[in-house]
Amino acid sequence: MKRRDFFKTGARRAVGALADSIEEQVEQRAASWIRPPFAGRELEFLLRCTRCDDCLAACPHNVIFKLPAKLGVQVVGTPALDLAKRGCHLCTDWPCVAACEADALVLPEGDETASIPVPKLAVARIDERSCLPFAGPECGACAHACPVPGALNWRGAKPSIDQDVCSGCALCREACITEPKSMLIATVRRDEDAA
Repeated sequence: MKRRDFFKTGARRAVGALADSIEEQVEQRAASWIRPPFAGRELEFLLRCTRCDDCLAACPHNVIFKLPAKLGVQVVGTPALDLAKRGCHLCTDWPCVAACEADALVLPEGDETASIPVPKLAVARIDERSCLPFAGPECGACAHACPVPGALNWRGAKPSIDQDVCSGCALCREACITEPKSMLIATVRRDEDAA
């Protein structure tokens, strides 16, 4: 191998390793918030999002908010979901995605006659220590809140979540009557890190 080729190969590897490291750092920071439906990987999302607020205006349930300046200049003003306070209704026409002209939110490609698969927004879990049916009294406040068939199931009077089906939309959390809420919501990344 010629010396010039050796240095070119080394430089390419170094740039690739640096890019991977930056992307990993960006993904780790993003474990603190939940992006709107059909957002891509965090670095790509940040490069595309123009902070135009069109997705916020398009959301009929006011679930999307802007990240504050205290999180840093890289993410300030970018959209995230406020699933701690209200759930994403998984609108059939995905108005937040349709409003995104910058393609930071993009529906998956496929047959236009087929239904769009529900995206994985977050991870929902039940805190059995505070969920009323696990303590004995009946509840069922969340029973009809879930829009995804098969995600929230019942074993007798006790709810369970099928993680393979659940989108993490947090509508069950919104319906939960306990305080603090017995339905816990975590980012997908944080849940993976905890596993």
